[in-house]
Amino acid sequence: MTAAFLKGPSDPTVQPVPASVVDKVDAADTTLHNPKRAVVSLGSNLGNRLETLQGAVDALADTPGVRVKAVSPVYETEPWGVEPGTQPSYFNAVVVVKTTLPPSSLLERAHAVEEAFHRVRDERWGPRTLDVDIVSYADVVSDDPQLTLPHPRAHERAFVLAPWHDVDPEAQLPGRGPVAALLDGVTREGVTPREDLELRLPE
Repeated sequence: MTAAFLKGPSDPTVQPVPASVVDKVDAADTTLHNPKRAVVSLGSNLGNRLETLQGAVDALADTPGVRVKAVSPVYETEPWGVEPGTQPSYFNAVVVVKTTLPPSSLLERAHAVEEAFHRVRDERWGPRTLDVDIVSYADVVSDDPQLTLPHPRAHERAFVLAPWHDVDPEAQLPGRGPVAALLDGVTREGVTPREDLELRLPE
């Protein structure tokens, strides 16, 4: 187990880690032999949004079997699916990782990170302290109801496509084509780059 997981329970960016994730990665090659590339989107519109996004990046980096390879610029986004002005705006970003975790375990870790930041799932499109979504995992296309890959709405969301394109202009969304072309086909209204804000790439 890596040193990051020896931190105490007072560190909300690391705890809790699902036992199933620990079991599956304890035997993983620490050099990430044959890792898969995954894209993860982050969003927050409650509390200290930038601090929360950075905490999520750090928590992903502290996960055995996951290495954060790129972190996008931050975008400020009007909430999706609700009346304008009824919720605070979001900060959004995209993280590119390489991982030996299978998609199901990466999803468990994403949910654990959300819970560590007190994510509440009371209503669809409701405000949230943190949203962690797996956008794509290698070239996997799956209709599994527990984890549809790629994310079923990623191709129509500028707040996912724009930061993803920033960190990987040649990126492809499996089953949908180049991210650049998808981004050209959606509106960027209400999706604003925040050049005054920055997320740190973990060392």
